[in-house]
Amino acid sequence: MRIYDCTCGAPLFIDNTVCTNCGRAAGWCEGCGEMAGFDMAPDGSWTCTDCGIAGRPCTNYSKEHVCNRVQVASDPEGFCRVCRMNEVVPNLEVEGNRERWARLESAKRRLVYALDLVGMPYGDETDPPLRFSFLGDGELAGLWRRAGEVEQVYTGHADGLVTINIREADSDEREAIRVDMGEAHRTLIGHLRHEVGHYYWDVAIKGREGPEAEFAAVFGNPWEPAYGDALERHYAEGPPDGWEGTYVSSYATMHPWEDWAETFALWLAMVGVLDTAVAFGFGAGLPETTDEMVKRYGRLGVVANELNREMGLLDFAPVVVTPAIQTKLEHVTRVVRSLIVS
Repeated sequence: MRIYDCTCGAPLFIDNTVCTNCGRAAGWCEGCGEMAGFDMAPDGSWTCTDCGIAGRPCTNYSKEHVCNRVQVASDPEGFCRVCRMNEVVPNLEVEGNRERWARLESAKRRLVYALDLVGMPYGDETDPPLRFSFLGDGELAGLWRRAGEVEQVYTGHADGLVTINIREADSDEREAIRVDMGEAHRTLIGHLRHEVGHYYWDVAIKGREGPEAEFAAVFGNPWEPAYGDALERHYAEGPPDGWEGTYVSSYATMHPWEDWAETFALWLAMVGVLDTAVAFGFGAGLPETTDEMVKRYGRLGVVANELNREMGLLDFAPVVVTPAIQTKLEHVTRVVRSLIVS
């Protein structure tokens, strides 16, 4: 994640709504595609201090306080292009849901930044376009399972729609699930990266003879065993011994589709970490090859892991990228490049 500068010279981070130095309103300018400070006139109009365009804060910025994107004033839509991706938002009559929603939107903005950085399509140019639903248990949802008499929303993807159970936005709930599931990490941005991996499998691979064959050669046949059978086996028996040499997580062992989504999530996380490192002077631009990406990420990971251990925290980069895992990452790179918007 790049760090931007306010016109006063102070740094602006992607979640800022105000410059902590000069007090200007701040946000992501959809005119210049950067974080920027904004001058506000007595009539309430906003002007970007970087590109000079007249702007207007997204409705979810000005009214709901869960967004920080600023639209071009002439945009006829009431919401920024990131908030327009929402199909369902949390029920704000439930205490704490506004704060949960804000955390989800923060993670989604980071996701969209990364997709734009790489050049991947996700809007009307794709079929279907990427959308999001943020739901709580007991609310009407396209993805749910019955638990007693309450319809329990579960995180997943179907036909371009990523659904996230808003309980995941509660740190204590999420940590309890992480420990119960034996996961190295469990984060909102991690969920989004994983589910978007499923989305891009549908967009780039599903129903295409050549891409499906290439996928199966690397990840295995997704049709045998059936997904439901694989899911049942995974939760009954757990991952196979020695899975760490071939898979990025224990969940990836469940089925080739989950292996792909977990590997895609790691790939996108590596891009984000290396982009952030470049912003702080570690490296000169994103790597051009998977091999270079793995090497640079590995070097940073060793340092970050040791720093975290000194503070008693979880390892920053828990995955050891073996040759087998790198082969899967290289497949992700090829698929991404086939989708990149020039």
